[in-house]
Amino acid sequence: MSEKKEALFSKKNRKLMTDPLDGSNPISVQVLGICSALAITVQVEQAFVMSAAVMAVLIFGNLIVSAMRNLIPSRIRIIVQLVIVAALVILVNELLKAFMPDVSEKLSVFVGLIITNCIIMGRLEAFALGNKVWPSLLDAIGNGIGYGWILVVVAFFRELFGSGKIFGFQIIPESFYDAGYMNNNMMILPPMALITVALIIWVQRSKNIDLIEEN
Repeated sequence: MSEKKEALFSKKNRKLMTDPLDGSNPISVQVLGICSALAITVQVEQAFVMSAAVMAVLIFGNLIVSAMRNLIPSRIRIIVQLVIVAALVILVNELLKAFMPDVSEKLSVFVGLIITNCIIMGRLEAFALGNKVWPSLLDAIGNGIGYGWILVVVAFFRELFGSGKIFGFQIIPESFYDAGYMNNNMMILPPMALITVALIIWVQRSKNIDLIEEN
């Protein structure tokens, strides 16, 4: 039993989850799926929900494609992957409409655009199609978290400095406003999303420059 457990969580398998958090981050290193990081990160709630939605689609997409990898004809593999992702996105979208209608309305078309997210199609094509179910699950979790933490961090700074709130709770004390502090309205505009993501990319790449050069 212990040997089986060690095999499941071998160093190679652990790297599938940890690498996307840092040295192989899908947004800050591979620069994939960056559009949603710019579009829906005005509030932490939206970023969190979008991250959860992408992770759900990525996990189930990887599992399905990996389980069917020996049955999918090579010529139509992209079409099959798109159908799987589209079905999962529709399901996620309907669940959001049913249980989180306010957030679903704010996210608008961006949930539907998960279908075209480069991270999802990239992991299905580059990993799930050639690996077993367990590694594909770990790969999906790692890349989902790697994508999600970037969105949440960007949204945190934009919402904090743009409105002084996080999840609707006042974070910046009222005394600051009484002393003359003003919210930075630039933070809620699209250019600041790009600048914030660019700063994270700069920090990530500077910190992992040796690893990036090796790859």
